[in-house]
Amino acid sequence: MLDSYPSHPIPNTKPKTVNGLSNGYLTPPEDGKVFIASVSPQVRASLAATYNISERRAGYMIDQLLRGPQGLRAGGKFNNGFTWVIDTNVMREICLSLAAEEVAQSLSHTNDSDSPKRPILTSACPGWICYAEKTHPHVLPHISRLKSPQALTGTLLKSVLSRTLNIHPSQIWHVALMPCFDKKLEASREELTDQSWHANPNNTSSHPPVRDVDCVITTRELLTLASARSISLPSLPLKPLPITPFPDPTLSSFLLPSHHASNSSSSSGPSGGYLHHILTHHQRLNPGSSILTTRGRNADVIDYVLLSSTNTPLLKCARYYGFRNIQNLVRKLKPPRTGPRLPGAVAASRGGVRRPGQSGGPSAGGKDVLATEYAYVEVMACPGGCTNGGGQIRVDDVQQMNMNTNGASSGEEMEGVEMATPISKPGPQEQREWLARVDEAYFSASSDTDADEDEGEDEGLERPSIPDVLAHWSSVTGVPLEKLVYTTYRKVESDVGKNRPNGDIGTERVVELAGRAGGGW
Repeated sequence: MLDSYPSHPIPNTKPKTVNGLSNGYLTPPEDGKVFIASVSPQVRASLAATYNISERRAGYMIDQLLRGPQGLRAGGKFNNGFTWVIDTNVMREICLSLAAEEVAQSLSHTNDSDSPKRPILTSACPGWICYAEKTHPHVLPHISRLKSPQALTGTLLKSVLSRTLNIHPSQIWHVALMPCFDKKLEASREELTDQSWHANPNNTSSHPPVRDVDCVITTRELLTLASARSISLPSLPLKPLPITPFPDPTLSSFLLPSHHASNSSSSSGPSGGYLHHILTHHQRLNPGSSILTTRGRNADVIDYVLLSSTNTPLLKCARYYGFRNIQNLVRKLKPPRTGPRLPGAVAASRGGVRRPGQSGGPSAGGKDVLATEYAYVEVMACPGGCTNGGGQIRVDDVQQMNMNTNGASSGEEMEGVEMATPISKPGPQEQREWLARVDEAYFSASSDTDADEDEGEDEGLERPSIPDVLAHWSSVTGVPLEKLVYTTYRKVESDVGKNRPNGDIGTERVVELAGRAGGGW
């Protein structure tokens, strides 16, 4: 795309006439694109671990590649680069705030029929959403209606810039750098296009839907992009670039500069900290309360209980990472069977005989516990969370890159990387050590010591609060907030998980393969 269109100029002043959103879109011109990128903190952490640098410096590396004179702008047909590189951590702050509101409404029993049922399940992981829609539609009423940070970033960029720059949304090209291949599936969802949030939906039939996120590339694909342009990432200046102000001053002070939002502490987890934010939010509302953590059957299943000063349970939540654990979760949420009771012999042949003292099947019992006790469950498809996404740089990738650097004629340079002697195939211990290294880089962002190197950043601008940002966003676009920040889900007909002849693999095999790949379908 960078070589297909010239870069659209960014005007210094706001256009005098409004063309984009208000008149139902005129025929879009084809003389340029505004190129924008958004970057996940897990991507920065993967690069930081690979090149033995801080998370902040990894952000500078990405920025220099996408926006700098020695990066993509140094080549290509039009010498194009990206005008803005947005940190999705910024939009994650909005997601966390709205997630806490969603849970509070469910606890107060004031949520409407469109709101998710308890327990509310995280919606930020597209692998989990795809799995639920295709194989377990009974859990869809429990899934949070919130868009993910990737999707929310795309909606904000397309809706605001098309209005403030007086251009068609198709002239804005947004690429997201993500740790997960499944984010590509999320970007292709028909619910995440301009037709879902357009101010005048009846006037959009004359043009095809415009995606909020046009393209998703993973961390490893970012290395491929640099290699295709013969750019050595470690050779790029690890310093901040001057910032191009966002056309809307209120949103500019909120979105920019990048790398200011923290990944919080290790207790928040490597997947955005949804559950941690909800727990700590309610802890602040209950002075003297404490959080009790209990590990489940493995490290990826954890129970959390917020206890009052008198040890009375106030809020119960849980974390389920990895498809094998998710399978147990959805079984517990499955509604109890209805209809006439089977005769004893038939029930026994179908595995339906109850053990002595057992009041009901596991589905019914699990449903009761989850629905009545748990308020929120953080669900992620990848074992270990998002830092272990299927598109992240792997330990064997780094070892191969080291080997290329030490003896081969080609390959990415790995200056400063401290790795053990390469082995033919990393074992589980090496993989765990590598993931721990990526996690360390991810959580180091909250205590990064490179902040004094920030140059050219906006100073003196007070950062608006999240409620002010949301109100301003809705006002600027003329679109109700509900249409901007929420999405929907649907049952998808699929043969995944069904009995198939000729030895085709089923759900168990899919789960096994997904786990080995670090998530994804």
